Amino acid sequence: MEFPNDLLEGQKQLGKVKVGSAWPLGSSVTTNGVNFSIAAPHATNVELLIFQDENDDFPSDTIFLDQKHRSGDYWHVELEGLAEGTLYGYKLSTNKKKDTEGPLVLDPCARAIAGWGKYIRDQKDIHKKGYNHFLKGVVTNRDYFDFKSHPKPKYDWNKTIIYELHVGGFTKSSDSNITDSKKGTFIGLIEKIPYLKSIGITSIELLPVFAFDINDAPDGLKNYWGYSPINWFTPHHGFVDGDNPLEARRQFKKFVEKCHDNGLEVLIDVVYNHTTEGNQDGPNISWKNFGPKTYYHQDEDENYLDVSGCGNSIAANRPLVRKLILESLHCWAIEL
Repeated sequence: MEFPNDLLEGQKQLGKVKVGSAWPLGSSVTTNGVNFSIAAPHATNVELLIFQDENDDFPSDTIFLDQKHRSGDYWHVELEGLAEGTLYGYKLSTNKKKDTEGPLVLDPCARAIAGWGKYIRDQKDIHKKGYNHFLKGVVTNRDYFDFKSHPKPKYDWNKTIIYELHVGGFTKSSDSNITDSKKGTFIGLIEKIPYLKSIGITSIELLPVFAFDINDAPDGLKNYWGYSPINWFTPHHGFVDGDNPLEARRQFKKFVEKCHDNGLEVLIDVVYNHTTEGNQDGPNISWKNFGPKTYYHQDEDENYLDVSGCGNSIAANRPLVRKLILESLHCWAIEL
């Protein structure tokens, strides 16, 4: 696969490995490179893997984090020479497992995700070594939304008229007059702003736009509604025009800008009570590997408590989990 220029620019020569900082969480561009930080209180070993291509079987660089890269519950490192567009993932071991032979793990705070083309949800179906079937995080800049140029409309609640819609479905109809490649996308939705204004609404509420796995569904079906996030920071790739993972943030932000310019508020339906990883029989994609007892409610036998009715239940009563949720809210409210 050929990478877009801005992804290729992220794959620079790896330079000095520094201790890094525990904050901010996720990957963040620094003056000299990229800082990586994850919360993994039960981990005994952590490896950070850097990839040149989303479909690579093996990393170009592997950085082993020792105790000097740990601050309490957080593991961190700064890698000089890297930039926006860098592809990465983690491997971890816990007290019960002294090596890192498990799956490649997606950063829960990744603000862009690559690898959807070859991604396989059920890891039991992966019969060869390598990581080309796993999702990878993509380093992004964390530019704040320009509220000065695109101020948020403000309406009293008693004058607010909300129109709820599904990004993937609203422009899919053959009579939507939207270019085929833009149907079901944030960019395509922009072309419907005049219509939405004409019916007198003040606010658009989007059904879930967090990244989700369309294969998280019973056999023969697809997950259409998105109420089972794979990540709380990344706009869903299926709502993006094109394959560049960095475009997800750009296109969502452009949609919000156009809405604000036309006097429309944007609200989003969020899902923080469960994830796509399911119960003990579900896939290990992200949160589970960083500490299932931290992120999920479990009983004494490590079975997942399903009070959500969706396979698992996020332990939002725990400080590390609350911090992650607040960071996600901050991302959508301030950056996007």
